[in-house]
Amino acid sequence: MSVSLCRGGEFVDLSAGSFREIVMQHQAMVFSLARRVVTDPGLAEEVAQDVFMELHRRGTEVESGDHLKYWLRRVTMHRAIDQVRRRSARPELQGDEFVEEIHTDGAASASWQQLGLASRVESLVESLPETQRAVVTLRYQEDIDPDEIAALLNMPVATVKSHLQRALQLMRRKASVVLKEYRRD
Repeated sequence: MSVSLCRGGEFVDLSAGSFREIVMQHQAMVFSLARRVVTDPGLAEEVAQDVFMELHRRGTEVESGDHLKYWLRRVTMHRAIDQVRRRSARPELQGDEFVEEIHTDGAASASWQQLGLASRVESLVESLPETQRAVVTLRYQEDIDPDEIAALLNMPVATVKSHLQRALQLMRRKASVVLKEYRRD
């Protein structure tokens, strides 16, 4: 089965080479979104692979490049959230006991202090609950408006805004402790 792309009102059957081009063009975005939600690069690769396999398997009729991008984002977010939920339902599969937690009590560890600012902020985003992490990623990494995020994640716009507000408040509280050397007084 192949993917169809609408060009000038006609659906054109894409060859394997064209599908490969679609994958090459969008794989960084799909992987990045998945990575932000699942926080594990290996699982993010699995999610990305599943997304492209679904695109190929379903032979989805894509009306435009924008529709393709929307479809990929939507499916990626849903698959990534599902992966997080599956992983949390089976804690024996997690290696969390080996991962250092972000300490909000002011006693940052030596390894935490060695991380750069970008890595620290990324760790703060990764520490958010899954839905908040997904909303923040879509809003600030992909620069998607709350209305579009609501459509992607099947939730009301007010809920998206609420998740954004709570996530930013939580990140500010954590950042005030772990990023205090970067604060302006």
